[in-house]
Amino acid sequence: MAVDFLSDEQVAGFSGFPDEVPAEDLERFCWLDDADLSVVGRRRGMHNRLGFAVQLITVRVVGRFLTDPLAVPWPVVESLAGQLGIADASVLKLYAQRGQTGYEHAAEISTEYGYADFSDPARYEELRLFLEARAWTSSEGPVRLFERAALWLRERKVLLPGVSTLTRLVLEVRAGANDRLHSMLVDAAGPALILELEGLLRVGDGSRLTAWERLRTGPSRVSVPELLRQLERLGRLRSLGAGSIDVEMIPEGRMNALARYGLAGKASSLRGLSGQRRGATLLCAVRALTSEVADDLCDALDAIVNERVLRKATRESTAARLKSLPRLSKASLQLAKAAKTLVEVLDNTEYSGAEAASVLADQVSLSELRAALQVVNEVVNPEGAEADTAGQMLRRFATVRSFLPALAAAAPFGATAGGTPTLAALTALPEVLDGRKKDPAEVDLYVLSPTWQRLVTASEEIDRKAYTVAVTVAVHKALRRRDIFVVGGRRWGDPRARLLTDPAWQKTKTETLRALQLPEEPTEHLAGVRHRLDARYRAAAEQLADNPTVRIDDAGKVHLSPLEAKTVPESLTQLRGLVSGMLPRVDLPDVLLEVHSWTGFLSEFSHVSETSARMGQLDVSVAAILVAEACNVGLTPVVRDGHPALTRGRLSHVDQNYVRADTLRAANARLIKAQSGLGLARRWGTGLLASVDGMRFVVPVATVNAGANPRYFGQGRGLTWLNYLNDQVSGLGAVVVPGTVRDSLHILDGLLDLDGGQRPEMVATDTASYSDQVFGLFTLLGYRFSPRLAGLPDQRFWRIDATADYGKLNAVAGRNRINLDLISSNWPDMLRLAGSLTSGTVRASEVLRVTQGGGAPTLLGKALAEYGRIAKTEHLLDFIDADEGYRRQIHTQLTVQESRHALARLIFHGRRGQIRQSYREGQEDQLGALGLVLNAVILWNTRYLEAALTGLRDRGHNVADEDVHRLSPLVSEHINMLGRYSFTAGATGTELRPLRNPDEDLET
Repeated sequence: MAVDFLSDEQVAGFSGFPDEVPAEDLERFCWLDDADLSVVGRRRGMHNRLGFAVQLITVRVVGRFLTDPLAVPWPVVESLAGQLGIADASVLKLYAQRGQTGYEHAAEISTEYGYADFSDPARYEELRLFLEARAWTSSEGPVRLFERAALWLRERKVLLPGVSTLTRLVLEVRAGANDRLHSMLVDAAGPALILELEGLLRVGDGSRLTAWERLRTGPSRVSVPELLRQLERLGRLRSLGAGSIDVEMIPEGRMNALARYGLAGKASSLRGLSGQRRGATLLCAVRALTSEVADDLCDALDAIVNERVLRKATRESTAARLKSLPRLSKASLQLAKAAKTLVEVLDNTEYSGAEAASVLADQVSLSELRAALQVVNEVVNPEGAEADTAGQMLRRFATVRSFLPALAAAAPFGATAGGTPTLAALTALPEVLDGRKKDPAEVDLYVLSPTWQRLVTASEEIDRKAYTVAVTVAVHKALRRRDIFVVGGRRWGDPRARLLTDPAWQKTKTETLRALQLPEEPTEHLAGVRHRLDARYRAAAEQLADNPTVRIDDAGKVHLSPLEAKTVPESLTQLRGLVSGMLPRVDLPDVLLEVHSWTGFLSEFSHVSETSARMGQLDVSVAAILVAEACNVGLTPVVRDGHPALTRGRLSHVDQNYVRADTLRAANARLIKAQSGLGLARRWGTGLLASVDGMRFVVPVATVNAGANPRYFGQGRGLTWLNYLNDQVSGLGAVVVPGTVRDSLHILDGLLDLDGGQRPEMVATDTASYSDQVFGLFTLLGYRFSPRLAGLPDQRFWRIDATADYGKLNAVAGRNRINLDLISSNWPDMLRLAGSLTSGTVRASEVLRVTQGGGAPTLLGKALAEYGRIAKTEHLLDFIDADEGYRRQIHTQLTVQESRHALARLIFHGRRGQIRQSYREGQEDQLGALGLVLNAVILWNTRYLEAALTGLRDRGHNVADEDVHRLSPLVSEHINMLGRYSFTAGATGTELRPLRNPDEDLET
């Protein structure tokens, strides 16, 4: 059937009113203005006036006239009757006595209000052209395209047709767009390449896997053989030539959708596709895979150099120094004793040379002095700790030698002007290793640090071992700064190349600057910034005398007393106990299915191929997968062989084809929207304040996408789930970061790509390694960056006006002057960078790696830092404000997020709470499922907390507003998350479960 891609709930939503109409929707959509009342008032009889009004509101809300005009929720009828002054709304039943009246009124409404029929050829053609354009340029599935078509018709007052008519049109348009897409891709590739791509789907002699399945397998461990395999994968993919095909006229989103299916689908499924679709899918998949493998190669290289060379050498160097410390201490004491005696002897002018030598010998013998000197010379490297570490790195030569020549020969890299000498050194490495280049004058030593230069040139010929390891270190540093980048990569590619080109920037500049509220010319803007910072300094200086929490020491350092804990009144304690005792006991699967009955969020899980038909009871299967992933228990506890939606084969199919990043995001957007619509959530916040914090997970399996940090992961490796939470307690999205790599680098990545919800204005973070550049980028993009500070005395305050008198704060700001001229001269580049970030062509973490320059910031980076110092100083001044409101706001929001993390730990209880996914995509999808289940639990709790509060007020309880504000939906005692899980058909969503008696013992 044509409606197969729509769920029953979606069909019902298209065809009529929802079962429940909230009071705020009645006020918004069911209001009759004076003109409406005049038109309605022409009818004779109360039943006709009410019936006419019902039909008028029906066509406005539903978009069509109903076959049964009285099939509307009773609150709608009552609302309209009240507006018409009709005391008895039941008179509406008389409206149906004459069947023709309804049709006549529908025709009158269409004429009076300008509604057109769907059969109008001109309107039909307009809609078809709109859908064709949308289907060609976007990768939206049939459901989203159907919704857009319905919205288009409503906005233009075209009466909606029957659901099957519109779904047929959507399917026809999508089929036409797909045929065009497949044809253009296949024609661009040519028959020879298509034939070669299709050959990847064949199983070779003596093999169990197709070439395609082998190429798709990413790195799973940190090892040299794995790195070399990535080099081989990249070489094989590049040799196909798919990346050189001209696809400029084809929408990137459509190609990405084909690539997703090609990368996820089994080889047998790809072989079963029609000819052109198969070729087009493989072409897009190979192009996308080539980029992924280029990044995989750099992931493997970074992990090997970082863990097998740098960290291991640092550990061994430190261990050697600690081991030698007792000998060094003893020798140092002897030398100190000798030095002290020598000073005393030299001070005494009466001693002859022989007498002085005798006195010295009495204290320390010559043999002891020689032994002590020998120990110091052995243990202490005159060139410092770096030379010690370099010496340990030389012991890793065999590791480096096993992959670096192959890397140099494959030449998968490009470089900026600054990175070109380092890349040239890598390219020349094979000639050094095989002895063709021996003279130090034949290589560029300036790409190496002074320590490595000395080691390489210790003799007349190049020390091959030292040169090889030194080049490895230099290439690794340049790669992390993106002075060297992998050609065709996304994460490790050249971020400069992804900045908006000048023509593209000129097209979007006006709209972008309007959205960011930034001027094209900076003079007036910077003058306003100067005035604002000056006023803030003066206000802070005035209140210092009355602020006992702030102290400025003699060195101009600011000290701030900790926040005092907020008292918990007895009324709040009682309220928490009452509402906690009223929440119904429920199993986690039932929470998901009930929330789905309210929001339909499980309907967002569509097949990766965007096929039209939907599986029966798909919501049950998806809920089971979400429980398995979020609880980290695997499929076994959710499998039910007697249930068609819960067999292992069905769940594996759904997991592979339906649960992925884009469907998880779409489902989460529904939950965020539903949470923001609850009155209790709006009491907690506006959605304009958000926080970002990292949750650490140990990854005990072999993987490239993890990092070491003994503080969080012990002797193992792990990752950070950097997640975003607003003040309505909705999780807005997340980013997965290997190890604990500079969290602040990645904060903007997720913030610019949230799943849904309002765009936050203020972003609170915990104490982290932030920089002035991070402050600058946040401010440029319209966010207030508000980290919770540790070590306030070490923070630097900055000023613009050097002559202004800020009282005691003069000593704090000192000579830290902000360079407005540098900002002004780089303002055009700063704006283009902001436009590139908001358009998504480049990620903030990639840009910051470049602008920070590994400790040598670029000119643009320096300008960003100057701009950031303004915002940072304002943040510091507000942080020490006597009001404490700003500081407490940050603290409160971060405390809520810590409570969310605690709830996440309870849900993610299986397998010791460790991530056992080897590949980055698997890690992201599992943590995406955890975030989605968290939001479902929070939404469920919020709605039942609302019901509990209403119940208490109805019983006469005095519920204080300030206590309600401090209630939390981050509770779980009433939710069972353990054992084997039962999945039953979801409720209709019309009624909530009965609340428990608040006096009931939770343990019974």
